[in-house]
Parts: sequence; structure tokens; C-alpha cells
Amino acid sequence: MGELHGEWLSLRRKHVPRGAFNIFPLFIQRAQGALLVDVEGRTYIDFTGGIGSANVGHGVSEVVSAVQEQAGKFLHACFHVAMYEPYVELARRLNEITPGDFSKKTFFVNSGAEAVENAVKIARAATHRHAMIAFENAFHGRTYMALTLTGRTRPYKRGFGPFCPEVYRMPFAYCYRCAFDLEYPSCRIHCVEALEDFFVAHVSADDVAALIVEPVQGEGGFVVPPKEYLLKLQEVCRRHGMLLILDEIQTGMGRTGRLYAAEHFGIEPDLILTGKALAAGLPLAAVTGRAEVMDAPPSGGLGGTFGGNPVACAAALAVLDLLDEAFLERARRLGEIIRSRFEDFQKHYEMVGDVRGLGAMVGMELVRDHDTKEPAGKETVELRRRCMEKGLLILSCGAHNNVIRTLMPLTITDDQLEEGLALLEEALWEISEGRR
Repeated sequence: MGELHGEWLSLRRKHVPRGAFNIFPLFIQRAQGALLVDVEGRTYIDFTGGIGSANVGHGVSEVVSAVQEQAGKFLHACFHVAMYEPYVELARRLNEITPGDFSKKTFFVNSGAEAVENAVKIARAATHRHAMIAFENAFHGRTYMALTLTGRTRPYKRGFGPFCPEVYRMPFAYCYRCAFDLEYPSCRIHCVEALEDFFVAHVSADDVAALIVEPVQGEGGFVVPPKEYLLKLQEVCRRHGMLLILDEIQTGMGRTGRLYAAEHFGIEPDLILTGKALAAGLPLAAVTGRAEVMDAPPSGGLGGTFGGNPVACAAALAVLDLLDEAFLERARRLGEIIRSRFEDFQKHYEMVGDVRGLGAMVGMELVRDHDTKEPAGKETVELRRRCMEKGLLILSCGAHNNVIRTLMPLTITDDQLEEGLALLEEALWEISEGRR
């Protein structure tokens, strides 16, 4: 890093707490499409997409124009004081496009964590039950109920307890590291069947308000469950009168090649959560659900000063206009290219233990040994560092921070994608050779 970065890093250390972590020691000055430019003029290919918030790309003109137009009218009024059209129009459109052939309503908040918190409130109000079921390796946010639902201690939970009561946790369908030491498909999705025993030993099904699940675990390692897994979870929920909350904050808005990942699995959740890419990086998230469920809290039971900000809603409306079939087809094609390259890496580098994904949401899990599957956490950090030095920004995730994940803008060009993948392989080769 140059002198200018050094000056800003010094100021950052002096004025910002260490808990507000930074993956890269960079300060970005501008961004366009799938490229980021730092304060010293260096350009980076962006495989991070603002942690999945820039599906339509950085600085896309349609979104910028919508933001500028709305900002010229008014920045804020608070929807609970004086209503405005962008909020209601965006709610209408989300009610139309989210999975489920039933009447829906939508409520807006600022962040994914807020969406999770409010979904829990709504579920409890609708069912008059108190317990929640979540999953190992899940990530649902950093506020207290969302953090309680999150299934990873470091760095999210350590030192922040005690957490909220009446949250129970089950293993997710992580087939590469099955908690029951079984193999798919002979396992017959035992991780769902085990729920019935769970209701006997840990919490009565009659006390469970809802089950919350990511269709593809994001921070947990880009874990894609078997196709029938979510359908079976939905059947359990229907059988016992509990609600199914689908956290699509990272998977939604075209990331998996469909508007929502739920469409791949044929499920109709009672509540679905949208965020991140919804407003192209502006703070906006949504809870959409069955009308009768959403109406369970009394008037005044849901709210927030900035939730559904008019500028953010205007940006989201512009984003929805961009998510046409051609855009989704591009996401599917990107996923095919990335997965093919990652599988090629798997053949040539012992470090690549597993490749998995859905649409453009593709990850490769790095290990020290294929047989023991020992996580290659330190090597993953080194891979990320080397990629940055070469001009590529990548993210890792997973319980052991050993999964490389792809969250690049879905508008990335073929040349940019190819260059980024080539840089990734170059760094992977260097680390692999260094281990010999």
C-alpha cells in the first residue's frame, strides 16, 4: 500500500473501533460495473459485490438516475408520519414476485438483521408461540435475536452473551460434512427426519412459532442442500402449524439465476426476507409474507424512523426493472462458467476439497487433505491476500473461513470474469506449490 493508504489507515485506527472489521486494507474512491478503484488509482476486479449487494453492478445509470430524481423531491418524511408512493409501489411489486400463490403484504426496514428481528416478532404474534428453530452455520445478522439465530461463535458471538431465550438449533444439510456421518441420497434426508426426535427431546413442536432457514447458507459456506431438503422442512412446518421463514437476504435478487432461490426448490415460505441487492447497496430490506400473518401485529407494532426510505425505495424499483429474464439467464451462465473452472481447480489442486453452488452463487472449500477434509483456513487467508495484490478482491466464508465464494456483480463482463478467474488460479497455484 502507498503513502495515501497509510495516512487513511492511521486515521482509521485512531477514530474507528477495531470491532468494525476490514477485510482489505483499502480505501475505495469510485466503482463502476464490476471494477473498484482505490484512492491511489489502482483498479481491482470485484468478486465481492459489497458482500452481495451489487448484483446489478456498481454505479448502474438507471439506479443512479432514480436516486437523483427522488433526492430532488425529498430525502425523508418517515412513512409512519406521511406516506409516499415509492414505498407502496415497491411493496406491491415484491408481493407479486415473491414465491407463493396467496395474498401477501410487505414491510420495509433498513437492514437484513432488522428484517430477521421483525420476522420473528410477526411469527410470534401470528402463532401465539414463542420458540424458534435455526440451523448450525446459519447467519442471520448481528442484532441480538438475529445474532442468537446465527450459528457461529467467532467472530460474531464470542463475548456478547447472554443471548435471547427459546432459540433451538439443528444441523443443516451440509452434505460435504454431514453431522450424522451419512451420505446423500442413501441418508434419505435424515437431517429433516431427526426433527421429530428433536421435538421430543428439546422443544415441543406446539411451542415453535417458526423455523428460519437460508435456502443456500451464505456466511456458513455457500452450502447448497439437496433439492428435496427444503420441501421436507416445509412439510414439517405445515404438519405442526409453525411458520417457515426463508432468509433470502443474500440469495435473492437474481444471485442464484432466479429472482429467489426458493424457486429452485419449489417451496412457498410463509415469510421471505429480502435485502442486500434489493436497493443496489442502499440500506433497505423487506419482510414479505402471507397477508394474514403480516397483519398479526397490531397497528404500531411494526415501525422504524428510516425503514422504507424513499430514496432507497426508488433505487429498489429501478433494480427490479433490471432483473428481467436476460439478466437471470446471465446469472445462470456465470454460474456455469465459474463452477466449471472451480471443478477444474479441484482436479488439479489438492487444496480444493469441494465445489458447490446454485446459479452464480458458487463456492469452493479449501482443505489440507482430501481424505481428512482438514480445513485450510490459513491458506484461504493467504489466497485472499495474494489475489488482492494481483488486483482481484475475493471473499471467504464458512465455519472455518475456508470457503472461497463468488459474489461479483452479475453484470461483470466475460473478459473481467476470465481475468479474475485467471488471477485466482495463479494465486492458488502459488500457494499449492509453496506447500510442497
